[in-house]
Amino acid sequence: MIIMPIKEGENIERALKKFKRKYERTGVLKELRRRQYFTKPSVTSRVDKLHAIYVDKMFRDNEE
Repeated sequence: MIIMPIKEGENIERALKKFKRKYERTGVLKELRRRQYFTKPSVTSRVDKLHAIYVDKMFRDNEE
């Protein structure tokens, strides 16, 4: 649960902005979207390997 201490006389828009930022940092929405469907572990590892290859290639291209 997110607790937002609000100071006396603080603008409600500012408090709402703080709350939204704090909520986004917790990663609740990202986790919820990730759990909407099941991905097999083999698919997950394949995607991770492809991403690692992409990142490695990108860094190697920058070095040249």
